[in-house]
Amino acid sequence: MNAPVVAKALHHLTAAEASRLIAAKAISPVDLVKALLARIEAVEPRIASYITLDAEAALAAARRAEAEIAAGRWKGPMHGIPFAVKDNYDAAGLPTTAGSRLSEGWPRPDRDAALVARMKAAGAVLMGKLATWEFGTGNGGEYFDLPYPSARNPWHLDHFPGGSSSGAGTAVAAGTVTVALGSDTTGSVRLPAAATGVVGVKGTHGLLSKSGILANCYSMDIPGPLTWTVEDSALVMNAVAGHDPGDPTSLTGPVPDFRVGLKQGVAGLRIGVIRSFGPGMAPPDADLVAAFEAGLAVLADLGAVLIETDFPAPVADFYACTRIIGPVESATIHERELREMPDRMGFALRDKLMFGAQVRAVDYIAAQRRRRVLAAAMTAMMARFDAVVTFGAAHAAPRLGVEPGMTAFTTDTALVPFNISGHPSLVQCTGFNAAGLPLHWQIAAPHRADPTLLRVAAAYEAATPWRDRRPEP
Repeated sequence: MNAPVVAKALHHLTAAEASRLIAAKAISPVDLVKALLARIEAVEPRIASYITLDAEAALAAARRAEAEIAAGRWKGPMHGIPFAVKDNYDAAGLPTTAGSRLSEGWPRPDRDAALVARMKAAGAVLMGKLATWEFGTGNGGEYFDLPYPSARNPWHLDHFPGGSSSGAGTAVAAGTVTVALGSDTTGSVRLPAAATGVVGVKGTHGLLSKSGILANCYSMDIPGPLTWTVEDSALVMNAVAGHDPGDPTSLTGPVPDFRVGLKQGVAGLRIGVIRSFGPGMAPPDADLVAAFEAGLAVLADLGAVLIETDFPAPVADFYACTRIIGPVESATIHERELREMPDRMGFALRDKLMFGAQVRAVDYIAAQRRRRVLAAAMTAMMARFDAVVTFGAAHAAPRLGVEPGMTAFTTDTALVPFNISGHPSLVQCTGFNAAGLPLHWQIAAPHRADPTLLRVAAAYEAATPWRDRRPEP
């Protein structure tokens, strides 16, 4: 029997495609890692997606995977698949920089973050650590006062890549890694996905362990995958989801197969449609609205039942909570550094911490109480549907250096309600604007309905051509 023909450049293979080719012995994990290293050499100077590239260790891990598979010890579809992580994840032997001078002199961790360990246990090959805003925080700008260069959007190098998991989005889109892991507090997985045209998933809060990931906001942080396709997100979720006793917020109970609904379609599913952010927020741009309406038509043609609905409160109300909770919890995390070495911080982190350190306890408690009310209202709204479709950001990726545009991209969003409520949501590409920049929408689902979330996104993805177009930075 002839081996399958490899029609794509290896650096553009999805994890699912690469896994099938590895199983068929058409390529090896070593072939794949070497192709990515060549791609990195070619484009990394322009996109700056990596902080630490561990090429020798990646090749060694790929050789081990190749030998294990040849010996019949296949570990599953992630075996031999390259991945990289945002540089707030610990990986044994590699520096964890958090994109900050504050990390200078830190000892290298001697153990992996829980999700890194689970990816390695599934046979995946760690390529290195990816660019991040300082400690996963920022106000939506490009930061020239940090020790590492800002990542660049591979679709247009003079446009914003989103953040704070900026390197994860750029690396997956540009083909310098197959899949990536980031973290999301108020949109830091989904914003880079929106800017770079990849799939960014924020699962149900507690589904993925935070153990070994530097905290930004204790009560809202959640890790998540960034991938080229929905299927790849499901494969990563299958590898890493599940209870971790090292994370006190980790959910217990059975873990679903996240691939189970990927080919089931959406016929008969009740999908809520949220078009408005409410007062106090900028409306979505016209090209995003047009792509949104076209996407709804696709879902309707596939048999989904579309039902108009709204957020239970204006999106601005959700933001009001996070603008208290986030800075206060970050100031708690960095209290010593703010007191002793504020000059070693970038301005965005320092400004956030200075604000958080001055918030009264009564205001923080009021924000957390309001959060619970909003979360309960969100749960009641979401319970009426199998999934909900709304906007992510209100804009496509803006130009770098235009501070108001970058800030607006980061803050004019409908992402935060799902951080407040803990519901799973994702962002995926819905086309391109006249400048060739990705457009997107957001899909959300009830708590623990992550497989349904992926099911809806997979049905849309399969019915549209957007995965056929890749950037060439």
